[in-house]
Amino acid sequence: MKLKDFTPLVFLASLGAGGIAVMPFVLMQYTVEHGSGLITRSQLWTKGFTTLTAGYYYSLEVVMIIFSLLHFILTIMFAIKLFRWMKTDSCKKLISDPLKNTAILAPLISVLMTMNVFIGPLRYFLPVFSDNFQDLFLPAMIFWSVLFVFIMLLEIKLLGISFKEGFDINKINFGWLLHPFLLGMLSVVGTGIAAMSQNSDIANTAAFMTLISGSMGIFLLLVKLIVIFKSHFAALGLPEKQFLPSFLIVVPNITLFAISAFRFGHFLEHHHGFELGAYFYIVIGFSFAFEIWYILFGLSLLIDYFKQHHFKEFYVTQWGFICPLVAFVVLGGFVYNVVLSNPILYGVLVLTMIITVLLYIELLLKHIKCSRKNNVGLSCKVD
Repeated sequence: MKLKDFTPLVFLASLGAGGIAVMPFVLMQYTVEHGSGLITRSQLWTKGFTTLTAGYYYSLEVVMIIFSLLHFILTIMFAIKLFRWMKTDSCKKLISDPLKNTAILAPLISVLMTMNVFIGPLRYFLPVFSDNFQDLFLPAMIFWSVLFVFIMLLEIKLLGISFKEGFDINKINFGWLLHPFLLGMLSVVGTGIAAMSQNSDIANTAAFMTLISGSMGIFLLLVKLIVIFKSHFAALGLPEKQFLPSFLIVVPNITLFAISAFRFGHFLEHHHGFELGAYFYIVIGFSFAFEIWYILFGLSLLIDYFKQHHFKEFYVTQWGFICPLVAFVVLGGFVYNVVLSNPILYGVLVLTMIITVLLYIELLLKHIKCSRKNNVGLSCKVD
């Protein structure tokens, strides 16, 4: 990929890999009895499984290993390219464009996903993390706090550019929701620290900071959704094909803020003695119910797109299909534990996970093929 064709949106590929690595961990965490805390490999395999069941859990572990490695490899590769690209005029031009500068947020979302990979898959496999889990919260808090300050300042800067420069509101698309997406990912990591850390100072600090990022994220999500839907209703027909994959980005937004609210509730129970009861059911159940109909609605709009374009072309925004599927499975794991422990639901989640893995492989092969043509930042014919 030539430097002039680079786009930060390629980090959606590393983000997706990290998300897929987390999916099996979440399924095991909320569907396998393992005692308190986060599940580890040693806890899982103390149970006696049939050959078929053991094979299933081995396959989940293989997915975690492969996609964790892929996440780190792609993150490093893209980071090298990103740092070189940031020195070019293309970077300055992108940041100054209110309609396109959300792309610069994708690398930060991917970095925050890396923290989830550490908490989930890596901790699951490596006793050095699971045995010293509480000792890791201070360095995690420091790293997350640095990201928090940088992200909040960047978000305010980008919002300032939107207000000062102005733009044609009729040209916006669902990719604009990367703003609350980033703030949601920032909040879900922060509430994770608040809920799981036994140190009250760390927990209370993280919780309050997430109130800042979370309130900003929810505000932007609501405002941007209203503006985007108003813009789409005013337009004739669907947007250009490059923008269609972003329709479903609402789903990971909902998942992130729902899990943040869930974890914040656990923080209140663990550190402040609250008894929230049905709160968890309402937060998780309502959010998942919303995602079900929204995904069906989004897919109904994309039927012709898949028939005519998806398998014949590649453009980097197609990576936007991975995060909604990952988000659906992850939130579904919470639903299975809190709302509805139903085998049909579990089957749907496993099927969705399989589809997500296959879709990722298809996109990765197309991405590699187009990269060899040095135009991955543009539309590329793959048939």
